[in-house]
Amino acid sequence: MAKEKKAQIQLDPFTDWAHKTGRAFMVVFVIYMVAIPFIMCAVYGCMPSFMQILPGAVTILAVMAPMSIAEVGSYTPILGASSYLTFASGNLMNLKIPCIIEAQRLAKVEQSTVEGEAIALIATAVSSAVTIILLAIGMLLLRFIAPILEAPALKTASNYLLPSLFGCMSLGLLGAGGGKTKIKNRLLPAAIPAAIVAILVILGIASSGIAGILIIVMIPITILCARIFWKKGIVAVVPNEKAAKKEEAAE
Repeated sequence: MAKEKKAQIQLDPFTDWAHKTGRAFMVVFVIYMVAIPFIMCAVYGCMPSFMQILPGAVTILAVMAPMSIAEVGSYTPILGASSYLTFASGNLMNLKIPCIIEAQRLAKVEQSTVEGEAIALIATAVSSAVTIILLAIGMLLLRFIAPILEAPALKTASNYLLPSLFGCMSLGLLGAGGGKTKIKNRLLPAAIPAAIVAILVILGIASSGIAGILIIVMIPITILCARIFWKKGIVAVVPNEKAAKKEEAAE
């Protein structure tokens, strides 16, 4: 019976190729990232002992393990098959996710669809390539641009870079989208988890150190709220009248 169910699941060619390539890429990526420190330490004769590594490793894992699990659980529905490249390249919240959401909005594709995953993969690849190119140019010209980067006016402007990136993501989430359907009150299920986190922060219980744990706890709460609102008819999939009117006007 299990074999019959497994045989019925068929992925489209793009998704199948993306997952196979992504798995192979991640294996090579992990080996590469783990091997570099060992090779460098072996070449320069500075291999630390296990007891020297343990305290720092425990501290980092205590913070990053919950955060990593939470990011995989919360971002994978948006990223789809592009998750492999996105998680490997990093900078999710402050760069990749805003780029992906804005690219999906401009392309008028929905998340968790083949088209949405293809656009997410392209957006991630382009974003990573642009970042690498700009960093390379910046390193080559660092001697000349250092006085400009240290200017007081530019330092003031740089304080607004992160809010502007989050603004792109917020606009993409708040927008109705360009598809034939839209989700009515789609942000409402997140209201209760957001209120709980806000109260915990105000009371001083929550801090940046437990952000990953909070995300893990709030994901099932958000899903439960979404299911309850969907059952009550408060959250529902409805026709996108604006998109329909635009199609009519274009015709």
